Amino acid sequence: MRNICLNLACLLGVVMGHAQAVSVPATLETDPVPSADDAADDACFWVHPTNPEMSTVIGTDKEGGLVVYGLDGKQIQYAPDGKMNNVDIRYGFAVGGAPADVVVASNRSDDSLAVYTVDAPARTLRSAGSIDTGMEEVYGLCMYRSAKSGSYYVFVNSKAGAVQQWKLNATADGRITGELARSFSVGSQTEGCVADDDTGVFYIGEEDVAIWRYGAEPDAGTDRIQVDSVKPDGHLTADIEGLTIYYAPGTTGYLIASSQGDSTFAVYEREGGNKYLGSFQVVASDGIDAVTGSDGIDVLSTALGPRFAQGVFVTQDDANDGANQNFKLVAWESIAKAMKPALTIEPSRSPRR
Repeated sequence: MRNICLNLACLLGVVMGHAQAVSVPATLETDPVPSADDAADDACFWVHPTNPEMSTVIGTDKEGGLVVYGLDGKQIQYAPDGKMNNVDIRYGFAVGGAPADVVVASNRSDDSLAVYTVDAPARTLRSAGSIDTGMEEVYGLCMYRSAKSGSYYVFVNSKAGAVQQWKLNATADGRITGELARSFSVGSQTEGCVADDDTGVFYIGEEDVAIWRYGAEPDAGTDRIQVDSVKPDGHLTADIEGLTIYYAPGTTGYLIASSQGDSTFAVYEREGGNKYLGSFQVVASDGIDAVTGSDGIDVLSTALGPRFAQGVFVTQDDANDGANQNFKLVAWESIAKAMKPALTIEPSRSPRR
């Protein structure tokens, strides 16, 4: 069996794999999500247009809706709109003749894409539409803005491994609709995904198998390259969950993957063949419990005030001591300096550019 070591070399490889995961402390944690049991799942950052310290974390409660938190971890809004699984954001989408910050979540209540715009002064979400996917058991989701065409897309996948790519359009009355642009199958259960807006690359995790790299444009076809796989051949322990990109100058930076089975996060080069660089784990600190069974993740190479002046990473935590699940935030420099060799710290990239 693939998950059983039958020789000394394999056993040593497992031990070494765990040793490579450096430890970083959590900086702060959010309030628990409103629902009990396995409810928190994925998160993304919204960057305030004029005051970075007023930016927010948007998290999913897959038993009830979306939760908006301030950078102090306190809840600002709860939108009880359905069983939201994954969430993502893009900026500058034209709605009603003005640019809007668009948030989309996969809604497992009715297998739809729940679409929102951000009310910047209030730092809250307001509904802007719902897109029926016709898919059974929608699951993971990520967004993509094409540098080639300027179009905005949403990738959504299912537990069966099906993937759809939807092009977003705005109506005259300020609603947002979707047009199916591409569909294909990864093979088996998928969830975590992320698209690189600069390079036109789409990454997706086939949970028990591998991370795959596809073209993100709707005419890219189904050719793919394996980035990494589960152990013993790769560096990940099933399930492969959240994926996110740390944008550094040019096409440099990192792809980060949540390795749920061993509660670690694998880091890869963003360029070339996505070389594996090492892994880290988020440990307990100052009354904040450690991250275990990690799911969705996000990262920003953006200065967000004194506490997160060098960027920030967020992860779901499946077991929050004495309370419902929540999300943990980590200052990026803690991760970057702990890795060997150290990772880039370049907090000048705004997703609003």
